[in-house]
Amino acid sequence: MTGAPIRVVIADDEPLIRAGIRMILTSDRQIEVVAEASNGREAIELVRAHGADVVLLDIQMPVMDGLTAMRELRRAMPSARVVILTTFGERENVLRALESGGAGFLLKDTAPAELIGAVRAAAAGDAYLSPAATRHVVDQFTSGRAAARSEVARSRVAQLSARERDVLSLLGEGLSNADAGRRLHMSEATVKTYVSRILAKLECDNRVQAALLARDAGLGD
Repeated sequence: MTGAPIRVVIADDEPLIRAGIRMILTSDRQIEVVAEASNGREAIELVRAHGADVVLLDIQMPVMDGLTAMRELRRAMPSARVVILTTFGERENVLRALESGGAGFLLKDTAPAELIGAVRAAAAGDAYLSPAATRHVVDQFTSGRAAARSEVARSRVAQLSARERDVLSLLGEGLSNADAGRRLHMSEATVKTYVSRILAKLECDNRVQAALLARDAGLGD
């Protein structure tokens, strides 16, 4: 990767968590941690000051929680990509964040390579879906609301072509454009074109919302 480094703001009320994330991210020469915040309000101010590309937001923080901060960032600075930091115990909050346009989520004990990959994906405009964690959370979500959501989701997906449904199904599995391309024997650029078309047809803000819709519609089961 060449060009300007990815500018990141880390927001978590635990100094040790922030220090660990900073250490991991700065091991990549293409990532620059420009600021650290201990609450959501401070995160918003720092993003405004530094023009961050990616914001890592903890959900549970004093003064302003991560979900509220994410909503404000989406309104005020839509170019900043928000990735939520969470634990398995916060499933409903995570799902609300994803449906509100977050660029994905990470578990706090995620592997260093996955953390770096998530930041890179978010900066590139892709919503990062950690396959194991996302399936766990989305399965919990869809199993509780399947009856209410499935029919609506299937009617929306019906407008897609067969190939678009194939791509959407892989989004629901949490695959990146590159991985989806390998599975479908397409170039990464072709998959990206399909994803853009799918998002427009389904009126989804990002691929996380499209992935949730795919699961509701039963794709990939």
